[in-house]
Amino acid sequence: MAVTVQGIDPRPVLEVEGIVKQFPGVKALRGVGLRLGAGEVLAVVGENGAGKSTLMKILAGVQTPDAGVVRLDGRVVRIDSVEDALRCGIALIHQELNLADNLTVGANLFLGREPKRLGLIDHSRIDRESRQFLAKVGLDVDPGVLVEELSLGHQQMVEIAKALSVNARVLIMDEPTSSLSQHEAEQLKRVIRDLSAGGVGIIYISHRLGEVRELAHRVAVLRDGENAGELRSTEITHENLVHLMVGRDVSQFYRRAAAVPRRQDEGPREPLLQVKGLRTFAYPKHVLDFSVFPGEMVGIAGLVGAGRTEVLMTLFGIEPALDGEILVAGQVCEIHSARDAIAAGFALVPEDRKQQGLILEMAVKENLSLASLHSQSGRGGWLPKAYETALSRRSIADLNIKTPHDGQEARFLSGGNQQKVVLGKWLALKPKILLLDEPTRGIDVGAKAEIYRIMESLAATGVAIVFVSSEMEEVLGLSDRALIMHEGRISGVLLRDQLSEQSVMRLATGDTGKL
Repeated sequence: MAVTVQGIDPRPVLEVEGIVKQFPGVKALRGVGLRLGAGEVLAVVGENGAGKSTLMKILAGVQTPDAGVVRLDGRVVRIDSVEDALRCGIALIHQELNLADNLTVGANLFLGREPKRLGLIDHSRIDRESRQFLAKVGLDVDPGVLVEELSLGHQQMVEIAKALSVNARVLIMDEPTSSLSQHEAEQLKRVIRDLSAGGVGIIYISHRLGEVRELAHRVAVLRDGENAGELRSTEITHENLVHLMVGRDVSQFYRRAAAVPRRQDEGPREPLLQVKGLRTFAYPKHVLDFSVFPGEMVGIAGLVGAGRTEVLMTLFGIEPALDGEILVAGQVCEIHSARDAIAAGFALVPEDRKQQGLILEMAVKENLSLASLHSQSGRGGWLPKAYETALSRRSIADLNIKTPHDGQEARFLSGGNQQKVVLGKWLALKPKILLLDEPTRGIDVGAKAEIYRIMESLAATGVAIVFVSSEMEEVLGLSDRALIMHEGRISGVLLRDQLSEQSVMRLATGDTGKL
């Protein structure tokens, strides 16, 4: 249920009109506007590439608009830098947190504006005032603790406390729960409600539409750099949100088509991937055994820290296995490196596409050919231009990668299109086993549907797919089977007709009793 609008000041604290922003080859914003009341939680949603992040960076002084007006309390303000935004009381909490983890919590709260006494930093005042701001976000930690010692959820709270310490009246949150556990996310929601009740206006960006329904007083939807419409609290439904975001039917986003029954004369299936007695560095005491058949999608579910990513990293040779066997098509594979894994037919799409999946400053076509360098390079180690061009054109067409041209730098693409480039890079090698870690993290519902269709088409050709996901709908909708992990071990295996939110969560929390 969406929260009510009772108690919100109807006069806007922030108004935006006619914002225009253009990048090379891309018009990111085309006359966008929005308004925010004091104490209001305004959700801003839209597909990747709709212009949400660009608009928020403009409000936070990270970027400057080509045209348009920003008003604060009815007065036109000019925001040319982050310092200008902070002076106006506007603070942005990035999806990738912006803290110095080698400094203490208190030092981070007052970094660059440390209080002085007799010409020296007043550490006692920092400690005293830090405790006040931390209390406002419900965080009970010592200001003298190093940030690197805190969990990701607690670091998120430090970012919010930092914004409050500069008297932020407008708080912009970009995908604040994307890397948080369920408990941490619930704590953050409580803080948002408290801040709203205290008169802080909050702009909330999220692809998790359930959170939007739960928190937002109002929703502003962007599509293709323009305003697509608004929804009041009573109008916020999944169907209304998706209709405004993508303008098309998305009712089948989370449900995989039923598999075609096998004929009796086909004989027994043999696993394409078998894992026997595998022990990882993260959880050396637990032994892992599982198999994946050709054309099967196996989801790996579990809470944060359950060891899901470590399984994929070990299969791909990034982290060495302590013990066990990995068999592909019945043959034991010695995997000591990523090159060994690739030679055995594995491909890995990592969770962090920007850090581990792409070279952002390189062109789309160069990223698409990265995985092929070893196998396709000719004399002198050079990749034939004809191969690179043909691969680029084929991948852009087959995967529907939206880019002005294949020479566009990958950093200018939306998150969903970046993910397609990472996929295309590996599909060029025709892998037998595709490993995906959070395949749709941080991308919109439209791009998710396209990623799902790609996964489905690969499975139809016999590729075995193993994917890790923290999104329950994704696990339930895509998995032929699901491996549920708890503290480094497989606590249960659920067939498709056994999958439910309750059965997954019971196993994920260590309850291995009768489901």
